[in-house]
Amino acid sequence: MKKQTAGRDSLGKFAPKFAQLNDDVLFGEVWSREDKLSLRDRSLVTICVFMGKGLVDSSLKFHLVSAKNNGITQEEMAEIITHAAFYAGWPNAWAVFNMAKEVYADGDAEKAHGGLFGMGEPNTAFAQYFTGNSYLKPLTDPSGALFLANVTFEPGCRNNWHKHLAKSGGGQLLVCVEGEGWYQEAGKAAQSLKAGDVVTIPANVKHWHGAKRDSWFSHIAVEVPGEETENEWMEPVTDEEYGNLEREARGE
Repeated sequence: MKKQTAGRDSLGKFAPKFAQLNDDVLFGEVWSREDKLSLRDRSLVTICVFMGKGLVDSSLKFHLVSAKNNGITQEEMAEIITHAAFYAGWPNAWAVFNMAKEVYADGDAEKAHGGLFGMGEPNTAFAQYFTGNSYLKPLTDPSGALFLANVTFEPGCRNNWHKHLAKSGGGQLLVCVEGEGWYQEAGKAAQSLKAGDVVTIPANVKHWHGAKRDSWFSHIAVEVPGEETENEWMEPVTDEEYGNLEREARGE
């Protein structure tokens, strides 16, 4: 298992003990005991428990993606859900099937979203800077001179207000590849985005971007080289700010 940091990223300051137990005990110890139970079998058990409790939110989707990556095929997943339906409830099974169909689209979870490049992995390292779940697939070596990554946002997901700081040069380019989203600079109207749009983000400008409420959204983020570059993360985009954009787009 990869080292898990989701707990610390999301709750490290608010609930440090819970974060430590999540990262170091649940994922660091329990999930890593492959000599006792394989990752594949642990995914199977976890999905059945979630299904039995009726937990069909984004956390289940994470485990469905993990199950696929751990070797559970589409046919096996369908049989698992069918079997568990008689114990966990028929409505729960329908809910899990709907999510599993999305994850296993075309027999490949990576191609369920993310356009040509695929979703990649849950973006846990930066989860504290996002509202909702995002996924990251690097397209070039992060240590290279030019870094490109495909970023996928689930419906309603957006990153915090932030700046790409640079003494000279710097900034970012967004090349939209799937779905619909938003981009907004501080003090300006939000820009509606769709596949094929390109956004140039100057250095040192406060902004945010993310998916629309009813659409997945993916873009390639291109980090523009510069001198003394770094990201400055700020406050989240509030539900009220985000909701106002959606209402305005509907003409309400």
